[in-house]
Amino acid sequence: MDNKEIARILWETGDLMEIAGDDSFRIRSYRNGATAIESLTESVEAVLLDPTRKITDIPGIGKGLAIVIKEIIERRSCDRRDELLTRFPAVALEFLKIQGLGPKGIALLFQHFQVASMDELEQLCLNQKLRELPRMGAKLEEKVLRSIAQYRLRTGRYLLSFADEAARELSKAITSLEGIASVSPAGSLRRGRETVGDLDLLVTGENPETALEFVATYSRVYEVLGRGVNKTSVKLGREGLQVDVRALPRESFGAAMQYFTGSKEHNVAIRMRAIRMGLKLSEYGLFRADDETRVAGETEEEVYRTLGLDWIPPEIRENQGEIELAETGGLPRLVQLHDLRGDLHMHTTATDGRATLEEMAEAARDLGYEYIAITDHSKALSMANGLDEKRVVEFAREVREINRRGLGIRIFSGLECDIMKEGRMDVDEEALAELDLVIGSIHGNMSMEASEMTDRLLRALESPSLRILGHPTGRLLLNREPFPFDFDRVAVEAARRGVAFEINASPERLDLSAQMARSAKARGAKFTISTDAHHPKHLGNMRFGVTTARRGWLEPKDVLNTLPVEDFARAIRAKQS
Repeated sequence: MDNKEIARILWETGDLMEIAGDDSFRIRSYRNGATAIESLTESVEAVLLDPTRKITDIPGIGKGLAIVIKEIIERRSCDRRDELLTRFPAVALEFLKIQGLGPKGIALLFQHFQVASMDELEQLCLNQKLRELPRMGAKLEEKVLRSIAQYRLRTGRYLLSFADEAARELSKAITSLEGIASVSPAGSLRRGRETVGDLDLLVTGENPETALEFVATYSRVYEVLGRGVNKTSVKLGREGLQVDVRALPRESFGAAMQYFTGSKEHNVAIRMRAIRMGLKLSEYGLFRADDETRVAGETEEEVYRTLGLDWIPPEIRENQGEIELAETGGLPRLVQLHDLRGDLHMHTTATDGRATLEEMAEAARDLGYEYIAITDHSKALSMANGLDEKRVVEFAREVREINRRGLGIRIFSGLECDIMKEGRMDVDEEALAELDLVIGSIHGNMSMEASEMTDRLLRALESPSLRILGHPTGRLLLNREPFPFDFDRVAVEAARRGVAFEINASPERLDLSAQMARSAKARGAKFTISTDAHHPKHLGNMRFGVTTARRGWLEPKDVLNTLPVEDFARAIRAKQS
């Protein structure tokens, strides 16, 4: 059982305990344990099986929680969770995903209305019954209704990182079989969509059919949906991610990759182009329409070249101008992971990170970065032990001393400074001026009207210290919608003032979105791609940020942290007033 699954069950149990009104100390212990396990680089199950180790050696795991974790590993649940699910309907866990309710609000729902489904909750709001409960009103009803609508849209979607991990694990297992040459993900995973509905894996080799039988009996398969000559469909784990595995002859691989990668809009336009050229394109190959002679299909490059096009990167196959540019040789050179020279957003044990500055720097150096910025939280996030003015100045001094000693990587002193409700920075400008880099982020008061949020951001852009807008829309994928504001107006002003937009590579955020990144680029904005890492292993999420940037048509010249260290230092010193 992997760490993420164990942590998820701990989080769920903690939430159910809060609904039940349990002791806050016990609730916090479950949540702290979940956080510790999520950050752990080794398998908790492996620690449990090692007779020389103890789970309680893991920071944040006490004796009581160790017993709970053993239960979870043995049977994918624990006594406390089971007990609470007998008191509350299972839909309680789904209600936690609805913005505006929270555990206390859900407890009131069950106490007064005994709701047992999402439909019943929706009907309560439509009948204006929710506002009868303490601390609830008409605005909350509207918010809950919007959130229910969004919940229904995203049901059956999975984070890009989740699908990527599932694809890697299954591909590795299939590749180990005799006679398998390659296993290649297609579909929305290959295009880098921020969420994925299902997973397509294309298999080639001397005997690719062996993969179909293997997948049907794979240990993580929860349900077999179908088995055929060329395809097996299954659902993985309790999460229910559908995986379609297709066996292909080598000569059809390129055409199949093109077809199953999509998008639908891109493929329709490509097929129409083929028809105009007297050709027919399918997942089996590219053929002459008159005599069915195959003219291409073994590689994607061959298919696109035969159609008079440059090969088009999967991330931009959305029929939004890429085909016309491929015809004239005008496609952009999209940013790649190896273009990045530094990571500019990370946290340490000084606030809510899980590693020291030195440990984060060492991990980044091992990845080949030339520089990083350490950007712990500001004091508004008191729960994260955020930095006040005195600690900010001390930190800037500490970083200057570290750079004099040398760690083999340049450290920029930074801060993720909260943008307060009225638009001012959480830390005085005099203290911020001591730092190399200030990221301004919104972590609270996200329910403001669009006009108010726009004014808040515009006022923040006036700060002489602000260089980057962090996770600019505040969204949490599959959990929290972006807060509303006039993005175009903010993008124009950010470009004018030389404030970059962050593309936050945390898989739960991927914020700024690809569409917004392309829009901001058209208005002259610059960008950074950073991980928002709270642990060294989170630095590996950079690839998801790069994928999002590529979907936004960003090139290396658009991204500040592709610059060599001295050029980057000059870039963040300069700001327009």
